[in-house]
Amino acid sequence: MPNLTLAIPEELHEKMKHHSEIRWSEVVRKSLSEKIRDLELLEKISGKSRLTPEDIRKFSRKVNREVFKTLNA
Repeated sequence: MPNLTLAIPEELHEKMKHHSEIRWSEVVRKSLSEKIRDLELLEKISGKSRLTPEDIRKFSRKVNREVFKTLNA
């Protein structure tokens, strides 16, 4: 399985260390899988749509913001 390295803010890292029982790599894997699934669905929908690529990007950003709000509520 390939590895992915990412940078996170120090404050977030400190909070993560307080929850060492969590398998953070699994959390990230799940999040990435869900994002890909969402993008594939958007591509499928957009293939049948008259929306422009810019319309789709705007819609995607709106969806992402709402998902972020929901997950952080």
